[in-house]
Amino acid sequence: MSNPSYRELSANGLWKNNPALVQLLGLCPLLGVSNSTVNALGLGLATILVLGSSSMAVSLVRGVVNTAVRLPVFVMIIAALTTCIELLMQAFTYELYQILGIFIPLITTNCVILGRADGFAARHSLLLAGFDGLMMGLGFAVVLVMLGGVREMFGTGGLFANMHLLFGPAATDWHIALIDDYKGFLLAILPPGAFIVLGLLIAAKNRIDEHRAERSRTFQPQTSSPSRRVRVTGVIE
Repeated sequence: MSNPSYRELSANGLWKNNPALVQLLGLCPLLGVSNSTVNALGLGLATILVLGSSSMAVSLVRGVVNTAVRLPVFVMIIAALTTCIELLMQAFTYELYQILGIFIPLITTNCVILGRADGFAARHSLLLAGFDGLMMGLGFAVVLVMLGGVREMFGTGGLFANMHLLFGPAATDWHIALIDDYKGFLLAILPPGAFIVLGLLIAAKNRIDEHRAERSRTFQPQTSSPSRRVRVTGVIE
C-alpha cells in the first residue's frame, strides 16, 4: 500500500475530505457548542490534541494488538487521552470547561477520532498517522470556529466575547462590537441556527468545488485527433 504525501493529507483534512463538511462526522459537538467563538475554539483545540495524540498512539500499538480486540483498545486509548485533556481544562480553563460540559467527555465517542484511528492510523507509520490526525482535527476545528464566529456575529452583533476564559486575563479586551445597540438575533445562537449555518457552509464548499471543476475543464488543452493515413490497395480503374 502506497503512503500518501503530506500535501495530500493536508488537502484531505482541510478541504477534500473535511470531517465536518464532507464526511459529516462529529455533528453533535459541532452543532451543540458552536454558539460562540470561544466555545468553538476551546472544543476545537481539545479535539485536535486528542485526534493527533490518539492517532500516534494507535500507530505505535498497531503491530501488537489482536484484531479481535482492536476497536476496544482504540476506544480505551482515546478515552485515556480525552481524560488527560479534560483534567488539563479543569486545571487551567475551569470556567470554559463548565460551559462546554458533557461535550468534552463526548470527544471519546467522536466518530472522527475513532474513524481515523481505525481507517488510517492503524495502517500507517507514526509520523503519517500523527500528521493525518493533526490535519483532520484542524479541519474540524476550522469549521467549528467558523460556525461559532458566524453565529456569534449574527446573534450578538460582536465577536470574540469572553476569550479570557481560554487565554486568560490578557484576552479580556479582545471583544469586538460590530454593531452598536444590537438587539440580537436569537435564531442564530439557538440549535436551528447551527443547522442553517452549517448547511450554508456545505453549500458554499460544494459551489466552490463545482466552480473549480468548471475552470479546469475550460482551461484544459484540447487535444487534436491524430491524422490517419489511408492506404489504398488494389487497382483503381
